[in-house]
Amino acid sequence: MAGPDTHVDLRRIGLAAGGSVLASVAWYSAWGDRLAELDEAYADGGPPAAWVLPVELARSGAVATAVALLAGSTGARDRGGAARLGLGLWGAFPVVLLTGSVVHEKVPWQLAAIHAGDWLVKLLLVSVTVGRGPGRR
Repeated sequence: MAGPDTHVDLRRIGLAAGGSVLASVAWYSAWGDRLAELDEAYADGGPPAAWVLPVELARSGAVATAVALLAGSTGARDRGGAARLGLGLWGAFPVVLLTGSVVHEKVPWQLAAIHAGDWLVKLLLVSVTVGRGPGRR
């Protein structure tokens, strides 16, 4: 019996990280006005500082690498299995953390829901991108 697959495809990691950042830009652009109503941190509407993009790419790359390793060790190597993995990770981490921020820090639930939606899109995109087995298209 073969052990877990610990191989990661760096090309897919990069594609997933870049796609994740682009998806977030689109998501938060679509929700920009509502975000500004909910939190003054979003009210200025100006472009982000130059250091934000490399930080977001690094964060997304870390998530993509972790998801790729999990996909290999859990056997989630087709689109369906990868999507289930992404959905499970979304429920286990962002949803739990964001719910905690609503309950304990009085973050408006609408703001948490916007962030949860972003994480759902990102984790599904990343999981399906990196979760396909080597050579599968």
